[in-house]
Amino acid sequence: MRGYFGIGAERISKAMNLGAVLRTGHAFGASFAFTVDAHHVSRDINLSDTAKSPAHLPLYEWASIDEMRLPRGCVLVGVELDERASDLPSFRHPLNTAYILGPEKGDLSPEAKALCAHLVKIPTKFCVNLSVAAALVMYDRILSMGGHPPRPLSAAGGPPPAEGWRPVGRARS
Repeated sequence: MRGYFGIGAERISKAMNLGAVLRTGHAFGASFAFTVDAHHVSRDINLSDTAKSPAHLPLYEWASIDEMRLPRGCVLVGVELDERASDLPSFRHPLNTAYILGPEKGDLSPEAKALCAHLVKIPTKFCVNLSVAAALVMYDRILSMGGHPPRPLSAAGGPPPAEGWRPVGRARS
């Protein structure tokens, strides 16, 4: 896969969520992870990040949005339930990007949203857990940019059914 991505959160407060984001980011091949104005106990991250991701995945911890420094050419994408946000399945991921999620029980700050080139939302009935949202965004990126072959037409996997094939038990028309 070409390009790179980073995954991060603003004002994250639960170390278990951050550990899960780090572990999942490491698994999906993130180039870096980051926090902005985080409020967690760092030693508790290892409880959910059994892969010890900080040894393999750089973690940048900025005290504020003003301190955040992304690589040149890196597009910031906010993940937010917002009426202006694009649905994730319809979103074209930038080649080089950093995804920023809002805090548990909260939204991205207006300052963070102002820095985002795009806002995307996961089309759910209500908010999902922060680490689940991060995983869904990274999975969608891999699906849309990862060079995987198209999905098969049949549910079983394998090639599409032969021309004229009809399932057993269905009436012919």
